[in-house]
Amino acid sequence: MQIKELAAKTGLSTKAIRFYEKSGILPPAKRLANGYRTYDDEDVERVRFVAGARHLNFSLDDINEILSLRDQGEAPCRPVLDLLAAKADEIAVRIGELQQMEQELRQLHTAALDFPIEDIDGKQCVCHLLRARA
Repeated sequence: MQIKELAAKTGLSTKAIRFYEKSGILPPAKRLANGYRTYDDEDVERVRFVAGARHLNFSLDDINEILSLRDQGEAPCRPVLDLLAAKADEIAVRIGELQQMEQELRQLHTAALDFPIEDIDGKQCVCHLLRARA
């Protein structure tokens, strides 16, 4: 199959597939006599894995390491488990940070309701509250 069909089967753009090939995440594609890339079912599975890992915010280095282990005949299950736990921990921290930011925004909004909204200089309006946060 050609790159457009691979893109359709995996949900990635042809540009993304070329990028992953250029960056070494995907091996260089086989070429037809006319120079067009050609792919097989094994390529489809590899691209789907890459797309799934990127969806979970795995870095290209993480993905490359996992695929390298698999290519060398080693099971990448332990590194994948470790990455899943680490990503979940990162998200938990980020959720906490976002919840704190949400609370601060709501407090600022409530406080700002008492400020005038026509102060062009921003000395006595809600904008004053934003400067104080920087």
